[in-house]
Amino acid sequence: MRRILWAFALMAHICSVAEAEEAFRLDTPAWLTLKGETRVRYETLQGQFRADGEGGDQLLLFRSLLLAEADTGPISFGVEIQDSRTYLADAGTPLSSSIANPLDLLQLYTRIDELPGVFGEGSSSKLTLGRQTVSIGSKRQIERVDFANVIKSYTGAHFVSTAERGDELHLVYVVPTARYPDARPALDDNELSGDEEQWERRIWGVHYRRADILPALAPGLWGEVFAYGLEERDSGDFPTPNRSYFAPGFRLYRKPVSGQWDIDLEGALRRGSRYASNDPSDTQSLEVEASMLFAAFGYTFDMPWQPRFALEYYHASGDEDPFDLNYDQHERLFGSRRTDLNNTSIHGPLTPANLNAPGFRVEVKPNARWDARFYYHAAHLASKTDGWVIAKLRDPSGQSGDFIGHMLDGRARYWVLPDSLRLELGASALMYGEFAKDVPGGPDGDGTLFGYAQLTFTF
Repeated sequence: MRRILWAFALMAHICSVAEAEEAFRLDTPAWLTLKGETRVRYETLQGQFRADGEGGDQLLLFRSLLLAEADTGPISFGVEIQDSRTYLADAGTPLSSSIANPLDLLQLYTRIDELPGVFGEGSSSKLTLGRQTVSIGSKRQIERVDFANVIKSYTGAHFVSTAERGDELHLVYVVPTARYPDARPALDDNELSGDEEQWERRIWGVHYRRADILPALAPGLWGEVFAYGLEERDSGDFPTPNRSYFAPGFRLYRKPVSGQWDIDLEGALRRGSRYASNDPSDTQSLEVEASMLFAAFGYTFDMPWQPRFALEYYHASGDEDPFDLNYDQHERLFGSRRTDLNNTSIHGPLTPANLNAPGFRVEVKPNARWDARFYYHAAHLASKTDGWVIAKLRDPSGQSGDFIGHMLDGRARYWVLPDSLRLELGASALMYGEFAKDVPGGPDGDGTLFGYAQLTFTF
């Protein structure tokens, strides 16, 4: 504990005396890239919303990343180390392998950088092979997470071709990496245990992004079409629901720019089959018909602080009948949820599964160092007979209603040293609605509060 307090005191001192105006970067030869980050975050929670939870919680999280990449010309070789540890957890803390993953290999890849492009003259392609992180487009389908203490990685191939005007074609075929340890008490003790590829789970994707699809009517508007798939079966160490999914979708996106409207509209269907659980004795196949839709329409005002206001809506389907042979819930698989919905980690009550959440967002950027955002969602269950997924609470009768509650979320960030040392403060509140109050086994009190303080040093 003394060392933890000393570390916080040292970082506070750095913040108080920092006067540098240039980013700190390591001096390396031109052929070698060496970069990374070290991050510390303290979280506190009042009012546990999860099933069987009670009281408050706190957690101290550390994450360090180090990436080395050697560029030999047409081929590059990269390796990235991740070390994610936690302290101050107790028996009620929802620890998992997405929060703690001590010293392991996040990436180990070979990238062929000078391949012919598929878009003709002026285009180029690259192919990454090996263990790697993947982020495409909005990151709602697959992403390299940022806020989470543990970053997901995959092993396989990722091909990207880029046109001179900015168009992109992504082809992905990978297997996810299982992170260990994945159970207590090993998670509490930050035990070292190597991550392993889940060879019986295969993810594929085709994602095309076209720049400036309506140059006369809406300059800067991107159009995207994609299809992703998941095929899995049980292995000796990892039972699964044997999911077989096909998920086509689209996106329209115009980024926020001062003095103009912006849009982010993304939808996807999911068809296929799965079992109800990963219990090896469960062999009843269910037909999957699920969908998701995110819509945001905003405007950035051309004035000091560049305020942006946006109306938002997130819908992810829920299971209508828990007793039939259909599975209608849209599960979050490998995509993001923090950017659209709420702070995560030991909080994060909302996820894009059985969710119906209209809301709004306000963002400001006073200068190059400061930015802040606040958003609100009126969170409902898409199906009142399906569950509140993160809380693991469900009323199959539907008599508890569908209103989870009022979700408020905000953060502020400040570059203490530009592009090197960033301070971030955030808070969330969920004020319980009828479902949270009436569902059997639901949380006590009127709501849950969450706050965090984070300092990240990037080099």
